[in-house]
Amino acid sequence: MSLEGKVWRYGDNIDTDVIIPARYLNSFDPKELASHCMVDIDETFADNVREGDIMVGGHNFGCGSSREHAPIAIKASGVPVVIAASFARIFYRNAINVGLPVLEIGDDVEKIKAGDVLDVDLSTGKIVDKTTGDVFQAPPLPGFIQDIAKAGGLINYVKEYK
Repeated sequence: MSLEGKVWRYGDNIDTDVIIPARYLNSFDPKELASHCMVDIDETFADNVREGDIMVGGHNFGCGSSREHAPIAIKASGVPVVIAASFARIFYRNAINVGLPVLEIGDDVEKIKAGDVLDVDLSTGKIVDKTTGDVFQAPPLPGFIQDIAKAGGLINYVKEYK
């Protein structure tokens, strides 16, 4: 599966309280959560992100509390994949559970800038920065994780394949 989108770039240690602040957790509606996604660090994100745009973070992306609301808010914003140097393990698992693919590329992430256009192949882990020509390699997502993402999350996957 190949994806292409414009980069929204964030730094290290982006925690779940920044992705979706606690004051907005009174809703389970994905679109409502998306309308507040990243508001405390980037007031422009929710109003300007477009379907297919790609979020890129630094080290330890998604640290903090274990709320599934964070990857839900990102996914509902139209972001089909998050790329980072590394992810907090609970965020990584929650992202998979809700069907949001995540790819780790280590320190190479520093070469990707806001506004770059990336082409991402989830099946191979190959990432091409179409703006600079740089090519990065993430470990490809295992087949069953790709299947979970295609199904829209773990619950849909279980319903589909039981």
